[in-house]
Amino acid sequence: MTARDRADEAFRAAFGAEPALRVQAPGRVNLIGEHTDYNDGFVLPCAIDFGTRIAARPRDDDMVQIVAADYDGAIDRFRIGTTISHREDAAWANYARGMVQMLAARGLPLRGADLAVAGDVPQGVGLSSSASFEVAVGQAFKSLHGLVLDPTELALTAQRAENEFVGCNCGIMDQLISARGQAGHALLIDCRSLGAEPVRLPPDLAVMIVHSRVKRGLVDSEYNTRRRQCEAAARHYGVPALRDVDLARLEAGAAGLDEVVYRRARHIVTENARTQAAAVALARGDLATLGALMAASHASMRDDFEITVPAVDRLVEILQQAIGPQGGARMTGGGFGGCAVGLMPLARVDAVQAAVEAGYRAPDGARPTVWVCRASEGAGPG
Repeated sequence: MTARDRADEAFRAAFGAEPALRVQAPGRVNLIGEHTDYNDGFVLPCAIDFGTRIAARPRDDDMVQIVAADYDGAIDRFRIGTTISHREDAAWANYARGMVQMLAARGLPLRGADLAVAGDVPQGVGLSSSASFEVAVGQAFKSLHGLVLDPTELALTAQRAENEFVGCNCGIMDQLISARGQAGHALLIDCRSLGAEPVRLPPDLAVMIVHSRVKRGLVDSEYNTRRRQCEAAARHYGVPALRDVDLARLEAGAAGLDEVVYRRARHIVTENARTQAAAVALARGDLATLGALMAASHASMRDDFEITVPAVDRLVEILQQAIGPQGGARMTGGGFGGCAVGLMPLARVDAVQAAVEAGYRAPDGARPTVWVCRASEGAGPG
């Protein structure tokens, strides 16, 4: 049963009626540009054909009721116009509660709604299931009540919900690509200006995501540590963010900078350059250059930013060897487990998948999970 069907079924079971409308918001995979977003840098994600589906109808009062099809039909209820509190017993509900609170904080004319939610973004693997959920909730209220909210404003509201209500100090990438994704394209996002340049994926290019089956550990604490280290480096160079430092300046001004902080900064500075170069290579269909940039990105995440783990390094090595010179692979996401992404000609998919399934096992012996995705449209009717 599809996520849309599950949302519809949950809606009928909870509310005894058909939904008035349906919306969707996709998850994402980042092709290159890791941890650069909160440094005002560049990222190159694409929305994927896994996402969150919501079946919805408006209410005439201020009550919001949300049914979670993926949590055995659990229901969360709260009222607009009151202080919306956290739920300690249902973490999933806080993403929706935070989104509604931040929509209200914008002064938008909100009314109540009945929503049923189902998703098929794999959770906890770095494909932005939470951003997809937040953006979908915002899209549902926008569509139900005719709110004036463009996709970038929708993404910023979702980011604020995650930062201020959920408590994760994330950058803008995940929400922005979920709101603004374009079918058949990646987006080169400038995380300072929020400009987003579509970059067409060659029609014969496959996007393969492989879950290492290594549960992501230490992400929150290490993420915050990396962010503090990047901010310390920016202060050292007297700039607002590491976006404003190139490699020559980084090396020339390194005296007095802690060696670990220097390596963290070197990853960000070189990753920004790689990301912009990768967008050019992708647009030209130059898969050899793109693959070399992805390999350099992974090495930088492993050696300078220190966010990979040995199992993921091995998975990326298997992917790179199987893909060959026309394409590449790297870890994607926050790090410490999770997924790798591979880009390759469609003709290589079966051979690459077979090599991964034959050659890779997680430390506990688990087999990898492989998804072949399409670059998909951002939030909208679903």
